[in-house]
Amino acid sequence: MNLSNLNQARELKAKLDKAQQELSNTVVEASVAKGAVKVTMDGQQKVKSVQISPGVMNPEKPEKLEELVAKALNEALAKSQKAAAKQLRGLTGGLKIPGLF
Repeated sequence: MNLSNLNQARELKAKLDKAQQELSNTVVEASVAKGAVKVTMDGQQKVKSVQISPGVMNPEKPEKLEELVAKALNEALAKSQKAAAKQLRGLTGGLKIPGLF
């Protein structure tokens, strides 16, 4: 590997590190059932919070709450992945690099 390639690799790594830091500061939110369940996640797909309205907590029907939480998590994850892909697209030239998004 020549010096030019090494410098390019270092530059790309620095840009990727910066993008990862920005993604950790990116926040997405998803809510279902008119806000009864709300999930907040960062751009690195880490759940920051889950809020559940007391009105949907029915001990007789726990599966309904489980379904709402799963749906909200999936929506937040999709939004987070979309934000990450958008952030990293410019750095990777459209290439999908495993582990980045």
